Amino acid sequence: MCASYRFLVARFRSPRVSCFRTAAGFTLIEIMVVIVILGVLAALIVPRVLERPDEARAVAAKSDIAAVMQALKLYRLDNQRYPTTDQGLRALVAKPEQPPAPPNWKPNGYLERLPNDPWGRPYQYLNPGLKGEIDVYSWGADGQPGGSAIDADVGSWDL
Repeated sequence: MCASYRFLVARFRSPRVSCFRTAAGFTLIEIMVVIVILGVLAALIVPRVLERPDEARAVAAKSDIAAVMQALKLYRLDNQRYPTTDQGLRALVAKPEQPPAPPNWKPNGYLERLPNDPWGRPYQYLNPGLKGEIDVYSWGADGQPGGSAIDADVGSWDL
């Protein structure tokens, strides 16, 4: 340290001030807020930047279906079975009134709300499924079963 710097430090240092430096850095919450903001910006900007909005919708549908499938797995862990087709995906948000009653349904549910597919329609649910133990799917851009290209069904079997 140079002499003039030591003089300034000695002259202006309060006796109550600690000699230890505080650690500089970001908290986990600050980092998470930044990641969420970047995710929101990406979700808003990427589909507009890409010249393939239909492909972006299919990717968004797969993401939604993956989240619903995770909630269904939690439901099954708590209640030893998936909701019936009649109970539907609504069983993830509100306790089913129809039998069989879930014995250990979580008081706050398994999802805050049911998402609609990127084309604005509700996701479909089958138990037992046609392509797996259960099926969660969207009928694609045309809203009809089957189809190809942008009209193709997007489902849990695509994950």
